[in-house]
Amino acid sequence: MNHIDLTQNEESELQTESLGEKIELIIEKMPPAEVTLVEIMDIVGADSLMLLTIFLSLVFLVPISIPGVSTVFGSGILLIGITRLFARKLWLPNIIANRKLSAVKLREGFKRALVWLHRLEKISRPRRLPGLTTGRFMMFLNNLSFILAAVLLMAPFGFIPFSNTLPALALIFLSVGMMQNDGGSILLGYLSNIATIIYFGFLIAGGGLSIRELLQLLN
Repeated sequence: MNHIDLTQNEESELQTESLGEKIELIIEKMPPAEVTLVEIMDIVGADSLMLLTIFLSLVFLVPISIPGVSTVFGSGILLIGITRLFARKLWLPNIIANRKLSAVKLREGFKRALVWLHRLEKISRPRRLPGLTTGRFMMFLNNLSFILAAVLLMAPFGFIPFSNTLPALALIFLSVGMMQNDGGSILLGYLSNIATIIYFGFLIAGGGLSIRELLQLLN
């Protein structure tokens, strides 16, 4: 398994630059022709899983998402959350980890994604409200919130407007917050989770009332 060895300066750059600048650094460091997933994760470092979460979550920022996608993508994001919670390294089968990919096409995709990432940066402020991003307890709580958002994303309400959008926003805010050490984004992630639970509560309650009324009519 091939790895790219980063110097201390390169690792420091990836840890301190803004979200959009991190992507720009990744684009610059990618091999010119082909690249593997392992090589990309080596370049990005610990932030790779959060970047992946942001990209997967962006799909759901529409009123009605495509049926079934929330289950597949939600499962992947859930695995990321569990991996972070137990401080384990994400395992990937060799056939996936070492498969050669077109660096040219990936580079083009990252450049298009920069538009969305720069928009996300406008709401993020590194090291804001540090009490929400530091300490073992807060890290544990943030990872639990991340897992909760992934579970909510997988809920079977994909055909209902905003049912996937709200938990996707929670995942994006939490990911940005954990990457940028931004307690403000973390707080927005918590609020998005709460909004999702309230919204789902109304959906379930409304569905229950509809079923009861239907049964009354049938009787």
